[in-house]
Amino acid sequence: MSTAIDIGSVTCITMILAVLFKPQVKIRRIFIDTYWPIAMIGAFLLVIFKSISFKEAVLGLTADTAINPIKILVLFLSMTILSIFLDEAGFFHYLANATLKKAESSQFMLFTYLYLTVSVLTIFTSNDIIILTFTPFICYFTKNANISAIPYLVAQFVAANTWSLMLVIGNPTNIYLATSYDISFIEYSKVMLLPTLAAGITAFLVLWLIFKKQLKKEISPSIEKIKISDKPSLIIGLIHLGLCTLILVLSSYINIEMWPVSLGFAVSLFVCIAVSKLIQKKKLAVLVSCIKRAPWQLVPFVISMFVIVLALDKYGITDDISGFLGINNVIYKYGLSSFITANLINNIPMSVLYSSIAENLPLSLVNRGVYGAIIGSNIGAFLTPVGALAGIMWTSLLKKHDIKYTFADFIRYGIVISVPTIFASLFVLDIVLK
Repeated sequence: MSTAIDIGSVTCITMILAVLFKPQVKIRRIFIDTYWPIAMIGAFLLVIFKSISFKEAVLGLTADTAINPIKILVLFLSMTILSIFLDEAGFFHYLANATLKKAESSQFMLFTYLYLTVSVLTIFTSNDIIILTFTPFICYFTKNANISAIPYLVAQFVAANTWSLMLVIGNPTNIYLATSYDISFIEYSKVMLLPTLAAGITAFLVLWLIFKKQLKKEISPSIEKIKISDKPSLIIGLIHLGLCTLILVLSSYINIEMWPVSLGFAVSLFVCIAVSKLIQKKKLAVLVSCIKRAPWQLVPFVISMFVIVLALDKYGITDDISGFLGINNVIYKYGLSSFITANLINNIPMSVLYSSIAENLPLSLVNRGVYGAIIGSNIGAFLTPVGALAGIMWTSLLKKHDIKYTFADFIRYGIVISVPTIFASLFVLDIVLK
């Protein structure tokens, strides 16, 4: 038991230190993120020291249950690839430019339109892709207009990690926790609609109060003309995403799991685009780029963290944590503790851990704990850079664009925005589930 705790603790601490001080290593010309090899080493050590047998790990990974991490990863990666394709087709860049054009000379209107655009896109696509797409655009137009980039960067990061709550496909943590408990697309959406609105409105009001002085100055940016070079491919991509989302909505009624739906549409998209490009005698560069950009590193990371949690679960450690949290005020306890835990070990390992912790709740309280943890995993992403992989990638991207945004800056804005936002969303969730 102590070995499992020691290895699990050292793995998480080492992983977070690596994320903060050495997020990547360069091997020849390839950059490799450091967090997932550390998680893999931790999982291997647990097997080597017999805290969990290889057979137990394999059985856990291949069990035909909702908590199967392979199914969850297939769902997440398939939806992410659909989003990446739209980005490769220029869809998000086109919308970002249209937002700038719509605002004209008003910074406040630009701020509002940007927040709304990111919010809507995040609901239906991947929040990570939206953040990584809009960040370079924001850095470019603010430099061009000679205004501070910080209000817009913070707003889009907060919007992407708040409105990702609304649908189960908005965040890998939503997918993991919801599918672990067979929560359908429709059921999830019904419950999370009002808490997401509460969180989104609260976050926007706090953002406006923080940055309203900086947004008074008028701007006159030069707007570049952006055209979609391959409209047929974009239309094919949008149709696939739209139909995929529709079938996911209906999945609980037609008795089909979500992961084969998303996988089927991702494969269909690749086949359609490949045929289209071959007919046009063009290269398959867009598909190659989609494959390269997909977050494959999450596969060993999630599987390794799942094995670590299996070992902790085996020795009753997750039972002890569940006992400590108790059965009173479950929404607030699970929501706030997951919010903090996400910033100690990252929100993906936190989700794997809390999916096991929630199993010990009485059946009538399980959903309260799961939804509370989902809110904590999303809102926790903008408390510190450790909270989510998007935060880690985002801060690295800002450095490349010469934007000064320190760890202290992240926490300073994060506390002020995330605390009222999570309390607002948990309060409304409590009302919805009563």
